[in-house]
Amino acid sequence: MSIAADHSPFSSPFTGDGPPIGVAVSHGFTGSPHGVRAWARSLADAGFAVRMPLLPGHGTSWQELSRTRWQEWYAAYDKAYLELEAECDHVFTAGLSMGGALALRVAALRPVAGTIVVNPGLVIDDPRAPLAGILKLVLKSTPAIANDILKPDTDEGAYPRTPVAAAHELNKMFRDTRRLLPRITAPVRVFRSTVDHVVSDSSIVALRRGLTNAPLELSALENSYHVATLDHDADRIFSGTTDFIRAVVSGNVKASPASPEGNSR
Repeated sequence: MSIAADHSPFSSPFTGDGPPIGVAVSHGFTGSPHGVRAWARSLADAGFAVRMPLLPGHGTSWQELSRTRWQEWYAAYDKAYLELEAECDHVFTAGLSMGGALALRVAALRPVAGTIVVNPGLVIDDPRAPLAGILKLVLKSTPAIANDILKPDTDEGAYPRTPVAAAHELNKMFRDTRRLLPRITAPVRVFRSTVDHVVSDSSIVALRRGLTNAPLELSALENSYHVATLDHDADRIFSGTTDFIRAVVSGNVKASPASPEGNSR
């Protein structure tokens, strides 16, 4: 039986030992904090300060999302990062799908300690994507891209329709974020489902090609689909995120800059 979606933002203070550590967490496109809430709570339980905003246009209606711009999504997430930066010695960015792109974008523009992403989106393979700016004038929405989850009876609480205008904004944000990837120098940890019906491997290829100056570690998730933070591998993501953060802060991350093809060296 699925749990009713909770779209509210989440915040918690640092409660651990040692230097204050914070993590800014972002949900995905047409979704809400519900899809990453358990992830955020696991980080809070580990003692980290956490900020997880509800991005503009999300958690309400797809019609409202159609009236927002990608800069508004980024601004809300960047604000969460800056709140943590004001109170923590080390701040990490983390996100699912589009939230992964936002996390990478902040990592390119802010002095983050590291980044953790789950099935990050950076490329839209749909051949209609370049035409979305025109299509939005005649086609308001398309079928939902929600609930790509292997685990039975699990609902991420995303919109039943995808607004074309917002998809156009998403494509623009992806394109602009890809050009910023070489600016990232902090370590990046990627959790990637081997079967993902929403984000293709084109996004992972783009990430590898763009991360020319940052260490990259990729872990395959073999028992989850796109919304892996609600799927069978969720606990592995949660513990892996905590381990990665602690390893980075202690200086024990053993990775080298990513290569365009294959696993990190």
